[in-house]
Amino acid sequence: MRRAAIQVFRSARRPTLRKFVRNRSTPFSHVVGTRSLTTRRERGSISLLHSSMLFRNFTYAAVGAAVASGAFYAIRGTSSTSPIAAANPISADQSRSLSKSNAYASSPKTDPTSTAADKTSESTRRALVVGQGSLYTGTISGDGPLSKETDDYGRKVLEMLTPEQATQKLRKNEESWLVGRGQGVVRYDVVQIPSNDPIEDDHAEKIIEVPQSVAAAAESSSASDWMFWGVFDGHSGWVTSAKLRQTLISFVARELDSTYKSALADPALKFPAPESIDKAIKQGFLRLDNEIVHESVAKVKKAQSKLVAAELLAPALSGSCALLSFYDSRSKLLRVACTGDSRAVLGRRAASGKWTAMPLSVDQTGGTPSEVERLQKEHPNEPYVTKNGRILGGLEPSRAFGDAIYKWSLKTNEELKRSYFGRTHSSLLKTPPYVTAEPIVTTTKVDPERGDFVVMATDGLWEMLTNEEVVGLVGQWLDSQSGGKNAKNGQSDSWLKSWFSTQKGLPVEQGGAGDPSGQRAPIRQQQWGAKPPYSDRFVVEDKNAATHLVRNALGGKDQDQLSALLTLPSPYSRRYRDDLTVEVIFFGEGAGSGNVTLNKEASASHSDVKPKL
Repeated sequence: MRRAAIQVFRSARRPTLRKFVRNRSTPFSHVVGTRSLTTRRERGSISLLHSSMLFRNFTYAAVGAAVASGAFYAIRGTSSTSPIAAANPISADQSRSLSKSNAYASSPKTDPTSTAADKTSESTRRALVVGQGSLYTGTISGDGPLSKETDDYGRKVLEMLTPEQATQKLRKNEESWLVGRGQGVVRYDVVQIPSNDPIEDDHAEKIIEVPQSVAAAAESSSASDWMFWGVFDGHSGWVTSAKLRQTLISFVARELDSTYKSALADPALKFPAPESIDKAIKQGFLRLDNEIVHESVAKVKKAQSKLVAAELLAPALSGSCALLSFYDSRSKLLRVACTGDSRAVLGRRAASGKWTAMPLSVDQTGGTPSEVERLQKEHPNEPYVTKNGRILGGLEPSRAFGDAIYKWSLKTNEELKRSYFGRTHSSLLKTPPYVTAEPIVTTTKVDPERGDFVVMATDGLWEMLTNEEVVGLVGQWLDSQSGGKNAKNGQSDSWLKSWFSTQKGLPVEQGGAGDPSGQRAPIRQQQWGAKPPYSDRFVVEDKNAATHLVRNALGGKDQDQLSALLTLPSPYSRRYRDDLTVEVIFFGEGAGSGNVTLNKEASASHSDVKPKL
């Protein structure tokens, strides 16, 4: 999750340098009745680094000379219009010293008698040089390995991923599931791309078959499905998001079950009131957070053990946003509960044939007007309750699980600090709690016959793409899939040729729907200096819709940018992009086979997930 402001750089134009300005394992579960399947991935914590990003290209015979000359010219420049022309210049002596003392590649030594033809046939590779706030892409000559990890000035050199390797990394964690329940959902696609190591995002999915005894509350003659999808954006570690993956859906489902049964027991009711369902979802969120933040403290005090404290307080000390979608197949209502700044957007086909983007959640941060107003009312005598768009100038999301420092009383904070850890809370902390896990719930009537879809993602996606771009990209992807089928049947030419020859921009209505005041603009897009129209950088290459979104968020057709962003290891990558978790849910009138099966053509080839439905 992006947790710090990032400086903005703009590009300088030079005829000899191509430059781009660019600037936040998961169990997977299907449940029908009591049968479930879960896979696990190891996790750990990592501190966050924050910086700006600067892409430049250079091409020289050897990486040593490339870094020396490329960095010198790229940083100092010659254009008087460059806003960074005087930023941290490298002297000519430093440049020569760098080239002499540091050969980054063990290139074959050139025979002075070799011919020009021999030199031109020498193989080349792409390299990535990581500086302080800057990235440089260049060409390495020869087949030798990279011989040094850093130079005398702290720059790191990495061999860039090839386009094929970048695609492999994009698709490493992708999964696609075909839902043959006949209940309005036909498929959903998921992908995760880590930036932190381990990734701090998590996700969970679950299908619960509602028994007829509960369905009877709605005069239904057959069982229906409750379908849940959740994405969890952790911060200050992965522990809280992992806790949500394990338990949040169960907490909410129990509250819903109790609410539906209460309605069934009341002769005057046939179905719970909408506000009762919303209340049940909120209650599930709050009960889990109470267990994480407050019940853990009681257990720690009783145990009087630092080992117990370390284990029980870990989910309380880190934090996580949560975005949970709940679809009731009987009513066709989709409820989206949002705690934090992950986002859900509905895509729906308009009369024009294009798609419309409807936000189903509001980003909840210390900079969101409605959240600022709420916090100022709750803490009227604290002018710095929000500062620089953050809670007390520190935490960005105004609603989150965990983050107990902002929720514990001053007494509890002090007791735990003295007994178990030395973390110092903000001097501005006066009247906690400041942060809540209570979600804002929206309700939307889904129309499966119109092919509605929903995109849920952590803010790592939304800081790169707008709502309209995301919906338009999925619409583009859908058109490509249907076009491909027609082509196979001989009914049309290649969908790619057809698409790019007849369409201008993405197939989406601009402006979308809903109130945009709570939606932050994609800051990294602004920092990159991208200008509309943006469609010229988009591409369709993936069978998985979520992977398609991430590819285009990270660069699309710009293979250098895409490869560079995916080449960067943690913690360097965290300066330039966040963890990414994306789910795309497709609604439709599918067959009722009763199974949920892995869609192998859109899933990682190594996936060992075996559904038991």
